[in-house]
Formats: sequence, structure tokens, C-alpha cells
Amino acid sequence: MNFLAPLFLAGVLAVALPVVFHLIRRTTRERTIFSSLMFLKPAPPRLTRRNRLEHLLLLLLRCAAICLLATGFARPFVKHVLPEIPSAEPPKRIIILVDTSASMRRANLWSQARDKADAVLQKTTPADRVALFTFDIQTTPLVTFDEWNSTAAADRVALARSRLEGARPGWAATRLDQAIIRASELLSEADKDDANGPRQIVLVSDFQEGSKFSALQGQEWPKGMELVSEHVAVKSSNAGLQLLAEANDTSPSTGGTRVRVSNESDSKREQFQVGWARSDGGFVTNATLVYVPAGQSRIVTLPPPEKDSGAARIVLRGDDEDFDNAVFNLPPEAARVNVIYFGSESATNSREPLYFVARALQGTPRQSIDVIAKPPTSPVSAGEADAATVFIVSDAISEALAAPLRSQAKQGKTLLFAPTSADAAATLGIVLGQNRIAAEEGAPRNYAMLGEIDFRHPLFAPFADVRFSDFTKIHFWKYRRIDTASMPEAHVVARFDNGDAAIVDVPIGKGRVIIFASGWHPADSQLALSTKFVPLLCSVLELSGGVSAAATQFRVGDDVPFPPEWVPAGSAGMVTFPDGSSLKLAASETNFTQITMPGVYQVKAGTIEKRFAVNLDTAESRTSPLPLDELERLGVPVPKATTAAMAHASRGKPLLQSAKVESRQKLWRWFIVATLGVLLMETAIAGWTARKQLAKPEATA
Repeated sequence: MNFLAPLFLAGVLAVALPVVFHLIRRTTRERTIFSSLMFLKPAPPRLTRRNRLEHLLLLLLRCAAICLLATGFARPFVKHVLPEIPSAEPPKRIIILVDTSASMRRANLWSQARDKADAVLQKTTPADRVALFTFDIQTTPLVTFDEWNSTAAADRVALARSRLEGARPGWAATRLDQAIIRASELLSEADKDDANGPRQIVLVSDFQEGSKFSALQGQEWPKGMELVSEHVAVKSSNAGLQLLAEANDTSPSTGGTRVRVSNESDSKREQFQVGWARSDGGFVTNATLVYVPAGQSRIVTLPPPEKDSGAARIVLRGDDEDFDNAVFNLPPEAARVNVIYFGSESATNSREPLYFVARALQGTPRQSIDVIAKPPTSPVSAGEADAATVFIVSDAISEALAAPLRSQAKQGKTLLFAPTSADAAATLGIVLGQNRIAAEEGAPRNYAMLGEIDFRHPLFAPFADVRFSDFTKIHFWKYRRIDTASMPEAHVVARFDNGDAAIVDVPIGKGRVIIFASGWHPADSQLALSTKFVPLLCSVLELSGGVSAAATQFRVGDDVPFPPEWVPAGSAGMVTFPDGSSLKLAASETNFTQITMPGVYQVKAGTIEKRFAVNLDTAESRTSPLPLDELERLGVPVPKATTAAMAHASRGKPLLQSAKVESRQKLWRWFIVATLGVLLMETAIAGWTARKQLAKPEATA
């Protein structure tokens, strides 16, 4: 026999009370009338102690009543195995998502994940429909619902197991949210064929903090779907390495590359080594020692390696996991931008437009800008024109010069036309393929201002913010009034406060001609002396594609665009992976989408050889596990068994089963009835005994 509340059995100790009451003998309270005792000495009655039990039957009945009552309150039941209720649930639809992101390369996480997925497959029935997927930044099907259904029931688990054996963790980031959303969409599509049955998404992952799950917020989930989490974990210390600045972005004072060393909150290590590494893994120079407490990060500046060392990798030593202990750094090549300026002024005259253009367009570590000044009557060679990115014209040009400028504009180049006189403005029609355009000098009474600006145009897009959109402090002393009606495709980007066109954009083929009605030199306006002049010229360069240099730093999974200077149009290139394998590019391929591993990639097209570096997503280094209730907080339909509140459910399950058995038997009622019966019997016997004792004195009298 078992008890649901065994603490009430302590009440059996109260059985000692009747025994104690039976052993206590008190002085009689009866009084007998006697003659005077004044001549006698007072003396208390001498009693004889009697430690023997009387009325044993009453004593036993009273003890039995107490024992029965305590046993009844303890809620006894006879334990036995409940018969299993036959299940009438319809077949399940299950999607198994197995994490193959970079963080799953740690220790034995992948073998744990395969065992978890295999255990789920083993529990499926022939009537269930199962699909198996792996995910990182993309969700890849291994076994679809159709393949599962078309395979014999005896071979389905073996098929899924063999497909999973061929999978391996990659180097990409963890898009946990996209995988769950994709699985829910597949379950919704399956509803069209079978609207009944439970729907489950079994997620096998390490659930590290670097997982991206922001898209789960506010997501609508199919009715009846639930997500079952299968955690895999490993006890190890991990620290990550992140590249903060490329070599050419660091300041001259530091002269090195900055990296951040981040130590996880559950890490047991605090001392690490960072330095440039050779291809064999050894440090090129002495490594830098860095102390990083658990849960914190430190920034380290490494001196540049020697030029002949060929080092392009920075490594971290000192933790247990090395999957995220290397970053690759290649200094980006400076983009070469040639600007050809056609004008008759001198570059040293501070009152002329060329003086301000040469000083505004200065080179940067990512960009080398050359301003080439030419007289407006000087012809330009085909090589010079092809190498130029932007053409600036401030004086009247001839038809011989207008033809190549128009040809370059059609190919996608930008021509900035800022005439310093009405005669020079009239020659603009030659470039546009028209006759001379009507132009005249416009002289405002005091000065003109920009009164209407189209901030949606790329030229003024950098000034769209209210903090930078104020052009009222720039005064224009004079300008050229240009007839825009003769240019039907012209778009007036900005107007003066009197309504005349100030800046006009005229498309030609793939390029454009931008017309400034007023110059920027002091004789025409205050534009060159304002803070808006340099960003305005940079916008002109951006319109022609001359500002942005070819990027050399990417992350695993990114699309790498190949600029024309890397792979010329019509030529086939070859990409060499960090592991030595290579892939041939199609002649029409301008984006490379197969970035599957970190390292240094090489692109070769004819005699052109370029390199770019690929690094791991820094979020993968955040390997501390997520809180158990994070998915439930985001609204994901998680079964209660997976929450922290149900962590005690497995321990309380036997108690629930016992309560169910006890509620069926209700043996406590019989113990209460037996207690009442014993008490009635004890009352009857006690009354009969008392009457018998009273009858004896009367008979004696």
C-alpha cells in the first residue's frame, strides 16, 4: 500500500495519549460526612501508585480510532500500472531542422546533432510524413515530403540517415529565424493535401547567442504547429577574433591593424595570444599577449607585418575552440580616378574654378584622384578619354572635342558643365547633339539663392537630412540663364529663388550631363567657400562610379561583385579557393555567390590577378547558449514541456499518476467509516463499563 500524503502518518504518534490517560491516577473527589476531627492531627491520605492498565478493550479501541484516522488522512492507495489508453491521433507531419552553421564545428556538437535527429527519425511511424533540412544562412533540403512518401516505409529512416551522414557543418552564420519560417511555410503548404494531424518542427541546434532570430517577432504561425527544441551543448572555453580596421584605414600614429578579442561569459580562460601568422600556423613575429576576462572584450593593435612575409592572416591562441580564431586581412587597392578638366584658367589662381577643383578632389587611402587640366581647344586621345571617370568643362569647346565627350557620356561617364560665360554655355548644345542653346547672363539685384532642390536626386541625396539641407547661406552673384525648354529630357534638380534653373541633369545614353548655371569660384558664387562644395563634387564622382573602390573584405555567404577592372566584359575568369580548388567563371558572370569558407580568394582573368579576403561572421563567436524561454518570448508556438516551468514535470509525473490512482480508489473514505465505527463501539463499551461500576457501590450499600 502507498500513501499520497505520507506526512499525515505522523498522527499515529497520538496513539500514546490514551495510554498516558489510562496510567494517570488522580485523587478522588468524593466527600464523606464524618464527625469532628478537631482532636486529630491532619494527615494527607496515603495512596498506592498503580501502574497497571485497566479496561484494555477501551484502550485498544481508542488507539485504533487514532490510527485509522491518521491513515485515512494520508490518502492510501494500492499502486498498479494504469492500462494504456489507445491513441487515436492522426499521422504527424514533422520537419527536422539540423543546424550546420560554423558554431556547430565545435567539439562533438555535430555528432550530438546527428544522434538527436536519428532519435527523432526512429520514433516516427509509417503513417507519419517527415522532411529533413539543414540550415545556416540558407535552408537546404535533404529529404522532402515527396521523397519520404515515395520511399518504402522500411527504407525511409535509412534514406534520411544516409543523407544526414553526407552533411557537414559549414562556415556560414546561423539564420535560425529564416529556417523556422521556411519550415512553417512548408507545413502550411502541406495542409492543402492533409488538413488533419499534429504538425511539428524539430529544431536541432546549439542555440548560441549569435543566432539571428529577429524575424520571428510578430510572425503568424500555422494553427496547430509547435516547435520542439533539441539542444546540443559542449563545455569548453571560447574566445572570438574580429577585424575592426583594415591596414590602410589605421592612423599613421598606430601604423597597424586593430582587432577585437571577445571572451564568452562562460569561458574558463583569460589569457590569449594574438599575432600575424604564416601559412604553417606559426607567428610571423612575437605574438601580443592580451588579458580578457570572461564576458568582456579587448581591442589590440597589431603592427603591420613585413612586406616580404606575405602574411594575410591574424590568429588567436589560448582557447579551446579554434573555428573562429583567424581573420584574414587584405589592404584594399586604391581606386584610381582620373578627372579631365577643360578650361583656360590657371590652377594656381585662387580666383578661378580650377583652383578649387584641384583642392576639393584630394586622394584618400581608398582612392587616388588625378585632376588633369587641358585647354578647351586641346584634343583628347582615346586612351585618355577611356581612362577618365568624370569630365569637367568650364569654357567653350569645339566640335572636335564635343564628339568624344558625347561618346564617353553615352558609355556611362559623367560630364559636368559649369560655363563661366553665356558664350561658353551656348556650346553645350554641341555635346547634346543639338544646335547652339540659347543662353544669357543672369544678374540678380543683390544675389540669388537656391530656392527649390530635389533631394531625391542622387546629386543631392547626401544632403537630404534636415541637418545638411540648408543651402540658404550660399549666395550666387551671377549665373547663366539657360533655355531648358530646348532639352526635353532635362531634369531641373535645383532652381534659384526667382525660378530660373540652377542645376540641370540631362541623360545621354548610359551617362549624363550635369549643368551648373553658375560657377563655384568667388566671381560667380560662394559655393566653393561653403562646406557643401566637396560633398557635391563627390556626388558627381559617385554618379559616374568613380568613388567606390573594389571591396576586398567579405563574409562567408556574401555575394562578391566583380568590377570590370577585375574581370573585363566578355572574358572568362578563374576563382581559386583558399583550399586550392578552383572554379571557372562564365563570361557573363559578374557576381560570385559561392563563398563557402573563410580565407583569401584569388581571381584571375587573362593577365589580371586580384585577391579578396573572406572572414567568418563575428556573431558565430558568441557561443553562449540562449535562454530557454527566448523562442517562447518571441511568440514561437513552443510546447510547455520545453519551457523552464516544465522542467519539474518529468519529476512530478509519478506523483500525478499516483494522484490519479488514488482519486479512482478513494480508500480514505473506508478508513473514515471504520474510524466512526470504532468510536461508536468505544462509546457503547465505555457507557456499559461506567454503569457497571456505579452498580457495585449501590449493591454494597
